[in-house]
Amino acid sequence: MRIPRSRAARAITAALAVGLIVTGCASERDQEDDANGSKDTFVFGAPGDIASLDPALASDGETFRVTRQAFEALLEHESGGSKLVGGLAESWESNDEGTVWTFNLRKGVKFHDGETFNADAVCANYDHWFNWTGTYQSSAVSYYWQTIMGGFAKNEDKETPEANYKSCTAKDENTAVIEVKKPSANLPGGFSLQALAIHSPKAIKAYQEQEATAKGDAITYPKYSQEAGTVAGTGPYKITKWNKGNKEVSLTRFDEYWGDKAKVKNLVFRTIDTDNGRRQALQAGDIDGYDLVAPADVKTLEGEGFEVPTRDVFNLFYVGMTQTANPALKKKEVREAIAHAIDRENLVKTQLPEGGKVATQFMPDTVAGYSDKVKTYEYDTAKAKQLLAGAKESKLKIEFCYPTEVTRPYMPSPQDLFELMKADLEKAGITVTPKPMKWAPDYLDATEAGSCALHMLGWTGDFNDGYNFIGTWFAGFDKQWGFKNQKLFDAVNAGSEVGDEAERTAAYEAANVAIMDYLPGVPISSSPPAIAFGKNVNPPNVSPLTQENFAEVSFK
Repeated sequence: MRIPRSRAARAITAALAVGLIVTGCASERDQEDDANGSKDTFVFGAPGDIASLDPALASDGETFRVTRQAFEALLEHESGGSKLVGGLAESWESNDEGTVWTFNLRKGVKFHDGETFNADAVCANYDHWFNWTGTYQSSAVSYYWQTIMGGFAKNEDKETPEANYKSCTAKDENTAVIEVKKPSANLPGGFSLQALAIHSPKAIKAYQEQEATAKGDAITYPKYSQEAGTVAGTGPYKITKWNKGNKEVSLTRFDEYWGDKAKVKNLVFRTIDTDNGRRQALQAGDIDGYDLVAPADVKTLEGEGFEVPTRDVFNLFYVGMTQTANPALKKKEVREAIAHAIDRENLVKTQLPEGGKVATQFMPDTVAGYSDKVKTYEYDTAKAKQLLAGAKESKLKIEFCYPTEVTRPYMPSPQDLFELMKADLEKAGITVTPKPMKWAPDYLDATEAGSCALHMLGWTGDFNDGYNFIGTWFAGFDKQWGFKNQKLFDAVNAGSEVGDEAERTAAYEAANVAIMDYLPGVPISSSPPAIAFGKNVNPPNVSPLTQENFAEVSFK
């Protein structure tokens, strides 16, 4: 997901945190577990904090990593793959136009608070999101709803997209029908998103009594989303505690879960925001697994007997340019100069794991719609200087934001990547002002609001469709990019309502050509992120979408 990512990190799509159910340090806990004959707590080292316990308010992968264990959507992806399968809906179908979606729901499903899952619960969720007002309509808060379903029952901002959601009807107790106004390439994939996972109707009523607020770029999220106790899903685990001081979230097995029960009783996500810190914690036995293994650590850990599976490539890392944040970026020559100034080959060679690739466009080559006909921008400092001179920007000064306290699948070490790119830009004569910001919520909110002239973000696909990449960023005006180019927007959207797969793919290829000719930002790379597990752990199936199901984890 995710990314994205300002509209990702959206990135975009996004941060993990986590609180202990039992007391004592990890080694003491392990000794207690072993004394009882079994180990009943799995501790995972996450690279960043979570943003919310309500996935509908999030857009980042770290939040979704946690909430995915507790919440389920109508559709899911097969374990370890990208194929859509039934989730809370056993089966689904649409009309020929792709505007009416009928879901045949699972029976006997309970929410964590005891409420019964049925078609009314599904519609309560979709109507709740559709009727959001105030700060909830900010794209920093409701990014995924707006990406998949458009705007709201009553838009309060002229920049908010027109609503595509029409209605949800409970045809009977176990059949929900969702209607949209126009067919969309985001469906049915969008029905699998964590941001559209189903909550208990009782919990939703509590949610509606609270408001999100905003002051400038700073968002204050509602209390229910920041403290365990109110949110309630249907997943194999239920969230029991969020210890923000220790940056930990704790979950406990939900014994009334409708499917295969979780194999380990307690699940803890602990934020450790450095590569070395996570590796050392695993080696010391303080945690049982961690994500985003530094490329240099993969062989070391494998040699020591740890499990280090690598996911397939399904992400993109880029440098975004916000034209409204620095007027010089409105000049195409300046954007091209920045693209030529960055040595992407060096970034891939020195910063990414084996299998990393230089990107030529805003989607990886594993996605249908990738084009080999796009305009490319090779590393050429002299050409960058020439372009800046032609644009009368030889003394360009620009602010470059980068995130701290986080590692992402597409962005293993943000500060190292930033320092290399800063040096590249300065060789071309550009004066760079660094602006480090905490990943969640500061960095995500700032990039989403268009406050950063240059910034680093990326995206791990939510589902396998080219529009899930290029449509995420360039379907219309977005504050992150700060430009309006209807010709480009039309090219990106041309395939979004096409039913024929071959025609849709051709439209995406043409869109990629148009995007790279306009050059709104610089695609940098795609990489296969590695994930590590303890010697005594039977890992879950690893997912190219980074959607691991930790209910599959067990101890040897």
